Amino acid sequence: MTRTIRILLHSTAAVLMINGYHGLTKLPINTFISSQYGGHLQYLTIQGLTLDLIPSMSTLKSLKRILLYISMPLSIVISSIYWPLLLLATQLILQSDGEPSSSSEASQLVRIPLHLDLALHAVPAITLLADFLLFERKYSRAELLYGAPTVSILYTIFYAWWVERCASFNDGRFPYPFLTDNPIEARLAIYAGAGTLAFSSFWLINKLHP
Repeated sequence: MTRTIRILLHSTAAVLMINGYHGLTKLPINTFISSQYGGHLQYLTIQGLTLDLIPSMSTLKSLKRILLYISMPLSIVISSIYWPLLLLATQLILQSDGEPSSSSEASQLVRIPLHLDLALHAVPAITLLADFLLFERKYSRAELLYGAPTVSILYTIFYAWWVERCASFNDGRFPYPFLTDNPIEARLAIYAGAGTLAFSSFWLINKLHP
């Protein structure tokens, strides 16, 4: 029964996430995103979605444990940053259809339908949390002290390098306005803060594991 529930959880999540991405590619904004250097992979959400689908589909337990190092905290970071900004400072998270600027009016910001929003920015975090807390064993002290921070640091460095490279080819336009509108010093602080949030969330979730 437990195995059946787990398969059902991941199958449902995979269908929702794949449909969410497919729906995103049908929106008018897709033409602009696809024309940019890096395309959809500039976005942390899409990177997280790709990593989330691998644990959902993988039958190799050891591989899944390693990928959870990245995918679970990454999904938490995405949801933790995206939803508060969407509700409280929309202009900092949503792109406008014109020149990059956080001063754009809300009506000019590119929004996606709620069902796609939930599939991309809520389903991954909810699914991985449920899977880890209900079906996975908690990580050991050694894994928390060495594995988790190492993965967090490496992925933070990779994404910072990648998104800065993409922006250099896209006329200084980043995938998120809160990066576009800040100088390099502030962006470095944002990257470091996101990496710290990823590790802290991983540590906290593991601690809450029964």
